[in-house]
Amino acid sequence: MGSNLLPEYVKLLNLLSSYSNIPYSLIESLRSYGIVLYQLDLQNTFSAPMPWIGMYIALGSLVCILAMVADLIHGFRNKSLLFPCRYFTLNAASLSVIACAMKLPMDLNNSMPGNVDRVAKIGSMAFMCTMMANSLPSLTTMSSKELLTNIIALSVLVITMIVNVGIQIKTGVLSNLEDRNYIENLGYIYDISPAMSELYIGLIATIYLSFLLILLILHACSSLVILKSKEILESKYQAGHETAKRDQLLQQPRGLTVEKLKQRVTLYWIMAGNRNPQFLTACFATICASGVVCGISCAIHCHVMGLILQIPYLKDYRSDYKWSMLVICIIQFIGVIIGTVAPGYRYGAALRLKLSTNGIWSHIMVFKVEKYWTQKLYDWKQSSILTPFPSSGRRYKIATLNVKIFIYDFCIGFQKAIVVTCKMISLIPVFYLRCVLYCLSGWNWLTDKFSSSCIVLVKNPEPPVQSKKHSPYVLQLEDDMEFVDISVKSISESVNSLIQKSEKQKPYNLMKLLVESRGFDGVEKFDSQQVPPLLSKQILNCWSLPVVTMTTIAISLSNIQKDKVDKLLSGVSEGLVYVSLVQECLNSTDDHTIIQKAAKLLWVEVELYQKWLGYKLDKLAPEANTTVDILKWFSDTSKNMVNEVNGTNIGDLNDNLRCRSISANSMYRITETIRISYQDGINEVSQEELFALLSVMISEILAACLTNIPQVIARKCHASAIEKREASVHAAAQLLGETSDVINSLQEREFPSLNSDEIAFIDHWRDYFMNHFP
Repeated sequence: MGSNLLPEYVKLLNLLSSYSNIPYSLIESLRSYGIVLYQLDLQNTFSAPMPWIGMYIALGSLVCILAMVADLIHGFRNKSLLFPCRYFTLNAASLSVIACAMKLPMDLNNSMPGNVDRVAKIGSMAFMCTMMANSLPSLTTMSSKELLTNIIALSVLVITMIVNVGIQIKTGVLSNLEDRNYIENLGYIYDISPAMSELYIGLIATIYLSFLLILLILHACSSLVILKSKEILESKYQAGHETAKRDQLLQQPRGLTVEKLKQRVTLYWIMAGNRNPQFLTACFATICASGVVCGISCAIHCHVMGLILQIPYLKDYRSDYKWSMLVICIIQFIGVIIGTVAPGYRYGAALRLKLSTNGIWSHIMVFKVEKYWTQKLYDWKQSSILTPFPSSGRRYKIATLNVKIFIYDFCIGFQKAIVVTCKMISLIPVFYLRCVLYCLSGWNWLTDKFSSSCIVLVKNPEPPVQSKKHSPYVLQLEDDMEFVDISVKSISESVNSLIQKSEKQKPYNLMKLLVESRGFDGVEKFDSQQVPPLLSKQILNCWSLPVVTMTTIAISLSNIQKDKVDKLLSGVSEGLVYVSLVQECLNSTDDHTIIQKAAKLLWVEVELYQKWLGYKLDKLAPEANTTVDILKWFSDTSKNMVNEVNGTNIGDLNDNLRCRSISANSMYRITETIRISYQDGINEVSQEELFALLSVMISEILAACLTNIPQVIARKCHASAIEKREASVHAAAQLLGETSDVINSLQEREFPSLNSDEIAFIDHWRDYFMNHFP
């Protein structure tokens, strides 16, 4: 309809009024319908933006789909056994996007007269079922407070959707059959798919509402077991951590070889990946049942979509959303198909674990409800009983206690019923799979009388020696959950794959730079005690600042070939990445942090802009051409910078001045140390000789620092924060793969007699060489 209904109607009334044979009462009666047409014109104006609102719904759906696709890609790339939720998780942001994508089921007023309109609305409910099944494992990543908040928010969203769709079924907004009959009575043809009847649409919508309610209950019941499983897994992780510490040699750096580090990373990878509740909860009955529900909803929606995949029906969109309904319908259908992969894969993987250990019958057929399902409710019940009552009458206390006990007993019974029901639901594909397996077994027996593939699935093989060795580190909620072999195999393959992939990213330029030295003498030579201090407060040394300072001097030498300078820059750039890791992990005190910050700021300036504290390195001064001139310019300039702030407490300076003074002080001490080391022969030193000297010293300092890489890997294997453990051990495995050749090459050098605490600090190295090799 256009916006000119009312003017045309007024013209028609005026024309009728000109005829004398038309009763005045009839004209007045017709004139009263002008208000209706006016309101209809307004409604058409107000509905004009609805197609773009539909595109907003499609965009929100697309964001959800991309997040689920990212989880799928992450699972396939990491060869994850049970596809953890990393991107599509329940939080404030994702719930807001989901609410946007679910606007169609929430819409109480707009009728859905077309075939595409109806399918799009009920398709949104199928898409919601898919998203809920995908997000269920993400509950394990939340703290207790976040879990409660997100479950409440999800419950409000789902219950509101259920109520709204129920109202639409009752009022006929969803099917709009009464409008169809009325229009047909006026003589118009209402083209509608025979399968899209009111009864059919109502039945499909009711099924989806049941699925949504089931999935919401599964989320709530899973939350209870997640709270308890985290406590159990955390205690077992700490026990495994203590065992791993006793098994590994951590006292001396030479004890941490690449092979031992691989063993350590594997152990902690098993504990971190297996300790992640997403791994074990993927085998829970609730998540298995959610996969079945998701698969059924996907099958139903595919059937519904098949009913409108015909040209006459595919173009039938008559709601205010117009053409955008087709876009929403297609995008959300794609989301249903893609989103079914992860829940289905989790269910299949969990089934594979249980079939491989013959645990399918003990965990499903017997319908055993493990104690961790209800332990949290029992704990709350016990805590509630022991909570002191306020001062009141004895009868009130008895009544209150009985009510509490009744509520908790009901919740415990309901939880057990849900678990048993979920295990029954999980049986739906099991019988089919069993039939397939037996058919395959019979076929193979008839062909070659040997069915090795089926035996693997039906019988329980003996765990290999490697699995038995690692079995203490496979964290399980209960000791009778026997899927150690597959868990260890899957996780070990994952960590080995990551290490091998990281080995392709080795720091080749750094390794070439390290070849230029054979020892660690540069740790002593870069700073002489004969150089008088400039700052009133002694500044500690860090690994990165002298490396950056000497690289600055090397770059400023104008007679050096560009390819040599670029080679040095590339090696130092790669080395500083690992130096930063050592400093962040082992040198994290406040006194060292400010020096490390100064080194980072200085390196950005040197590497990117070829400057030192604002001075262009290729234009230091007109007279700075020889080696002596360059060293003297750096020494004098840095001394003047330090003297400008001398007498002021360094802690009172702002960050910029503090970093500049620290960098200038380092430059002064290093240049003066070089001048003192050559004494009277400094005038005879060429730029090539100075560049070679600086390169060797840089290489030796980097080598000394990188001897701490094994300790960094060992520490990264274990993180105190639960949420960071998996990412931390992942970083440790990646670091091991990248630096394995560096670790092996440094093991061949003669280490100083320093303990594991002292070897992390450059000042202890320097003091050791000065005291033992004066």
